[in-house]
Amino acid sequence: MKRITKIDAVARQTKKKLHVAAYCRVSTGSDAQLESLDAQKAHYENYITVRDDWEFAGLYYDEGITGTSAEKRTELMRMIADCEDRKIDFVITKSISRFSRNTTDCLLLFTADLK
Repeated sequence: MKRITKIDAVARQTKKKLHVAAYCRVSTGSDAQLESLDAQKAHYENYITVRDDWEFAGLYYDEGITGTSAEKRTELMRMIADCEDRKIDFVITKSISRFSRNTTDCLLLFTADLK
């Protein structure tokens, strides 16, 4: 008689989703720039949430603040703190100039010793 062996299914290991956040900044409070900011926010939230391998970790934005000094931008600093606290794995933005127009500030942000 033939023997049949039942093999139980192995639980699939699920990959950990990347916690992805977005950062936006406009340097003035003009109507055109505020419309641009709204469009950027909507775009990034949609861009992140449609990905199965990403989890939306937040949208950080500074409105009407120049990019020459990071300390004046509360949302940028909050985002950096959340990165240091490992709440965010990956950040997307329009361009590197959104983080800083000051090269020294930019390098310091990207070379911070994360815990």
